[in-house]
Amino acid sequence: MSVDALSRTKFLKTIATGAIFVASSPIKPAMAAKYGAVGRGSPNVLDPKEAIVDQDILASDSVQKSLGEIKLYAKAVAAIKAELLKNPQADIEPYIRKNFDFSILRASLNNINSVFDEDTQRGTDRIIRIIIQDVNEIEVNSRLKEGIPRSEKRLVLINGKLSKLEKAFKDFLAFA
Repeated sequence: MSVDALSRTKFLKTIATGAIFVASSPIKPAMAAKYGAVGRGSPNVLDPKEAIVDQDILASDSVQKSLGEIKLYAKAVAAIKAELLKNPQADIEPYIRKNFDFSILRASLNNINSVFDEDTQRGTDRIIRIIIQDVNEIEVNSRLKEGIPRSEKRLVLINGKLSKLEKAFKDFLAFA
């Protein structure tokens, strides 16, 4: 037997022994350390109760108008969900285009965001990005091709995005 063959045999035995050891070891879940608030919840999103809000800016007409607009957007999301519940093949894209103008939505969100201090804005900015992204994804995924019904998979995706969007609006409004 050559030296190369002996080394190969020894190597294979070592691998087999290691595999048997690993297979016979009890499986334990990984435990990550938690230090205070680190590793819990969404990063950079404060509790709305801890938000620092400039009450004078919040009371301004422009911010109050924006708050009203955001509440209407939240109601529009609920209306879309209700429509899809009644008719899973409903063409909601025109409704989304009509009721979710990105420039107005972003301006309203940013206007409200101006009432918060810098630390709070770090978290609310994240929620704003989620809202904008979800509206865009709902619009893209809601398109119906003529003569082709919406698949169950796509319907689940749209409803999931609508629920996420509904929560994001609720979370954002909790700060104000």
